[in-house]
Amino acid sequence: MSPPQIHQAVGAYALGVLGAADAFRFEEHLAGCAGCGALLAEFDGVTALLAAYAGGPVPAPAVSPEVLHGMLGAVAGRRRRGRVVRLAVVAAAGVLVAGGVGIAVEPAPSGWTVASHAPGVAASLVTDRQEWGTDVELTLAGAEPASCTLVAVGRDGSRETVASWAERGGPPVRMRGAAAFAQDAIARFEVRVADGTPLATMIPR
Repeated sequence: MSPPQIHQAVGAYALGVLGAADAFRFEEHLAGCAGCGALLAEFDGVTALLAAYAGGPVPAPAVSPEVLHGMLGAVAGRRRRGRVVRLAVVAAAGVLVAGGVGIAVEPAPSGWTVASHAPGVAASLVTDRQEWGTDVELTLAGAEPASCTLVAVGRDGSRETVASWAERGGPPVRMRGAAAFAQDAIARFEVRVADGTPLATMIPR
């Protein structure tokens, strides 16, 4: 392995997929490289999780070590983002190993399409599934000063207020709220002013 490649071999070494010669060269390199040592320590948790899911030692990958090095190296470069990144490493490695180890990864937040909006109004909305219902984040810009309400409308026609605020008519506002509805049970979200005038309607993508 060339000097740049040897720094990228941490993930493959941790999973035990390096050849004997490459493993020996990496171990020599590891003795004098604190960065690779620290990264290898972080991969210990990943290999332990994979072994637990596989019910035994981590199997060999179904793709070439070069592909594995690249994927794990890219993820490892963002390792400081914490738990979410470590879960991403597990998921990436899980789909590569032979036998198709299944890893449950937290779903990404779901986006919503703006179906309609008042002139000059721009809106975007993201939801995240929770055990108790749905976490909601709305960004709204271009609205005139008014008292505003974000409402979730269920597929059964029921309605629930997610957030209320006083719109100042200045920079875009970001509102956080929550709905007791399950995410799949929500047909749309509506933003309205106090007199009922609609500002924006969002539907699932």
